[in-house]
Amino acid sequence: MSDIAIHWFRQDLRLSDNPALAKAVEKGDLIPVYILDDENAGADAMGGASRWWLHEALRILNDQLGGHLRLYKGDAKEILPKLAALHDARVVSWTRCYEPWRVTRDKAIKERLDAQGCETIRLNGSLLWEPWAIKKQDGTPYKVFTPFFRKGCLQAPPPAVPMDAPEDIHFADPKKEDGAVALDGLSLLPEIEWYKQMAPHWEIGEAGAQAALERFLDEGLNGYKSGRDIPSLPHVSRLSPYLHWGHISPNQIWHALDCLEDDAVPDRDVDHFRSELAWREFSYSLLYYNQELTSVPLQPKFAGFEWQNDPAKLSAWQKGMTGIPIVDAGMRELWQTGYMHNRVRMIVASFLIKNMRTDWRKGEAWFWDTLVDADLANNAASWQWVAGCGADAAPYFRIFNPVLQAEKFDADGDYIRLYVPELVKLPNKYLFKPWTTPKDIMAEAGVRLGETYPMPVVDLKASREAALDAYKALS
Repeated sequence: MSDIAIHWFRQDLRLSDNPALAKAVEKGDLIPVYILDDENAGADAMGGASRWWLHEALRILNDQLGGHLRLYKGDAKEILPKLAALHDARVVSWTRCYEPWRVTRDKAIKERLDAQGCETIRLNGSLLWEPWAIKKQDGTPYKVFTPFFRKGCLQAPPPAVPMDAPEDIHFADPKKEDGAVALDGLSLLPEIEWYKQMAPHWEIGEAGAQAALERFLDEGLNGYKSGRDIPSLPHVSRLSPYLHWGHISPNQIWHALDCLEDDAVPDRDVDHFRSELAWREFSYSLLYYNQELTSVPLQPKFAGFEWQNDPAKLSAWQKGMTGIPIVDAGMRELWQTGYMHNRVRMIVASFLIKNMRTDWRKGEAWFWDTLVDADLANNAASWQWVAGCGADAAPYFRIFNPVLQAEKFDADGDYIRLYVPELVKLPNKYLFKPWTTPKDIMAEAGVRLGETYPMPVVDLKASREAALDAYKALS
């Protein structure tokens, strides 16, 4: 009788370049499992968009595993040791996660498995470098991104060469009374079926991730450094959800860049894309060393900042009905696709925090619920960055003017017209600030402010000055 090894899938939903899975396959006949553990996640339980993505991802992974994936729902601290004992598993493996609640839970699971005499294999499969591997010379973590990338990442040992998927997986026959449920038994799909409009925009799974990478390398990387700021152009990778769910590893992406033909893509574009991968690493470093990153400003002086938190304005922002076209376009892209262009993410976040004076945590919570790439580290670090309260933050007095941002980065209005079709006939001269449109041109375009499209929820100039006054009072 062969030894039995359990691999616990988490955010590593792939077969290739999965070191922990590969080790489990070497150790014995495999029982692959996934546990939906909302009990330990608490306030960090997945949002609606993530739950839809996970539902589809588990279905696809199960197909890859020949129908052998076992699904469970509940407290992983109880479920996993019981499964190991029931099946007399010699080994339990998993890919490390770095969210504080997972670190605490995983430590407790390891202790229980150790007590049972079951070996645990915990390996990195989600990051280029473990958070503790990139530190300053004095042994402390970096607090500023540029030296983290230049002096830390680029001077560290290079990421590992990706490994292939296991060629021959032998599956164990699990005992039927182990508490496994069908996919629908996880109840992942939200009751409100808004997620259905997202489906056409994504090919979920490992094959989809590889296709997205290949498409980006062929069509988007050349010109990335400047083109990534233009939301209507294809110079974005859209790899973030695939990275978050582990359909692709950062090692696979880094290695693909190494394998580009000489002079195929300018160095500036490759370097800038590498820096974006490093920003993800930086976010995880911040979270690892600041476990309250999602709720507590890294700069303590912001703890007493005076927020206005107007519920009506927050709702208008969430619905893409602020009366500021570039902001509304971004929020509607998010609702319709589960994704938002990175430049626009900064614009809508700045508008919420500074023009609307709404607590950044309310924006972070909305993104957590609606993004298919909702990632605890990236989401929290990026919101703190825009709010000016993070470790390496844009200063609070840096307030994006959404009109100027739209004129610069959506000069032809293609992005706005795609997501705010009620303004499609407005000339570019007025598209970015429709409240300045003469009445005759407004009528000709079929726009009636306050009826077919809202008036701005705030005055941009006055709200900017109010935000700066609030910041001065804080200082």
